[in-house]
Amino acid sequence: MAARRTAAAGSDEDGKSLPLDELMPWSVRPLRTGRSWVMGPDPTALRARWERLAAAEGAEQERLFRPSRSRTPNTPVAALPGRSTGTGRFAREPGACPDPVRILHGPFDEQWLLPDHRLIDAARPELWRVGDERQLFTVEHGYVPQATGPALSVTHLLPAGRAGRIRPLYRRPDATDPNLAPGLLDVLRARLGPEVAPGSVLAWITAAALPSPSGCRVPLPADAEVWAAGVELGRELVRVQLRGARGGERPRLPGGRRPYVRAALPARPAGIVYDAEAEALVIGDGRISPVPAGAWEFTVSGVRVLELWFERRVAAAVGVVPEGADADGLDAVGARGWTPEWTSELLELISVLALLDGLRPRQEALRARLERAEVPLISRAELRAAGVLPVPGSVRLPASVLGHQEEGPEGQFALL
Repeated sequence: MAARRTAAAGSDEDGKSLPLDELMPWSVRPLRTGRSWVMGPDPTALRARWERLAAAEGAEQERLFRPSRSRTPNTPVAALPGRSTGTGRFAREPGACPDPVRILHGPFDEQWLLPDHRLIDAARPELWRVGDERQLFTVEHGYVPQATGPALSVTHLLPAGRAGRIRPLYRRPDATDPNLAPGLLDVLRARLGPEVAPGSVLAWITAAALPSPSGCRVPLPADAEVWAAGVELGRELVRVQLRGARGGERPRLPGGRRPYVRAALPARPAGIVYDAEAEALVIGDGRISPVPAGAWEFTVSGVRVLELWFERRVAAAVGVVPEGADADGLDAVGARGWTPEWTSELLELISVLALLDGLRPRQEALRARLERAEVPLISRAELRAAGVLPVPGSVRLPASVLGHQEEGPEGQFALL
C-alpha cells in the first residue's frame, strides 16, 4: 500500500511536486561503451584484454575489437578530458595500457573502465570535464510501477551502463556554477533560510525524490522545519552511498551486525541463496552472515541489487561472455576466479544496502508529511512568478569549461 501511495505522490497529476528536470536542468545520458570488454569488475582482466588487443594485428584485431559505427581500430578521436591516452588510430599506435578508472555500472555496482576514447562509443566528455574531487552526480533509476526502492542515487563516480539520466551537481569544475534552475536558490533562501546551499538542495532531492513515468519529481516544502529534517536525512543517505569518498567514513554497521565471512567463498561460485532464518548468504560452500533481510531484499527498478551484483561477478570469474560476443573474444580474457577484492566489496555493499534500508522509515515518514495538506509547498506558480520557471534553454546545455587545449584526433588540438 505504501508503494502505491509513493507512486501516486510522484505522478504528473499530483500537483504537489516538480520535475527534477526543472530543478536540475542540465542532464547527460550515461556512458555507452559499445563493447562490453572495456568495462568490468576486475581491473587485472581489463589490462590483460588491452595487451591481447594491442598484440593482435589486422583482421584478428578487428574481430577482437568488435567494431561499431562509432569506433573501429582505425578511428581517430580526441583524448578524454584529463586523460593522456592516445588519439591516433589504435591499429597503428595503441600505446601503453591506461590505468583503469572506477565507474558506477548501474545502481550501487562499482566497476572499472579502460579510459581510452578510442574504445568507447559515447564517453560523454562533458562529464569528464566536470568530474573533479568536488563533483557529485545524481542518477535517476528506471520507473517500474508498484516497485519499491529509491528513485535516484548519488555517486562521485562517472556513471556508465544502463543508468538513467545523469545530473551533475555543478556545471563547472571546482564546485562552481550549480546545476540548479537560475534563481531557485534565491527563492529557497527567502523561504527557508540563508543557509540553503547547492549541497543541501541535493540532500533534499535525495531524500524526497519520487518516481514517476516521466522522470523523478520533487516536492519543495515552504516549511523550514520540514526542509531541515529532509536535508539531514538526505545528507545521511548521500554519505552512505559515497562509501567514504569526499572525506567521509566508510559505511559500517554497528558491532554485532557487521557481516563477516563465516566460510570461504569458492573460486568459481555458481549461485547465491539467502537463508532468511540464519540471516546468511550461502554461496556454494561459502557463507556470509549476518546479512539483514533488508539488504537482501533491497531493489532498484524491481531488480534485487545483491543478486545482480553477484551474477555479474560470477560471469566475470569464469569468463562467460555476453550474448552475441565471440566465445574466444576479449570478454573471456583475464578470468581468474572469484577474487578477494570482490569479497571485500560484497561485505561493504551489504553494509551500504542495510544502512539505506534502515533509513527507509524516515524517508517514508518525510513523504507522508509532505502528502498532508498542512505542510505548505513551494508551487510552480510561485517559481514562475519569481522567474525561476520556465528554465532557460541555455542552462540545459554544458557550460564552456575549457581552460586549456585538449588534444584532438591525430594529435591536433581542439578548442571549446
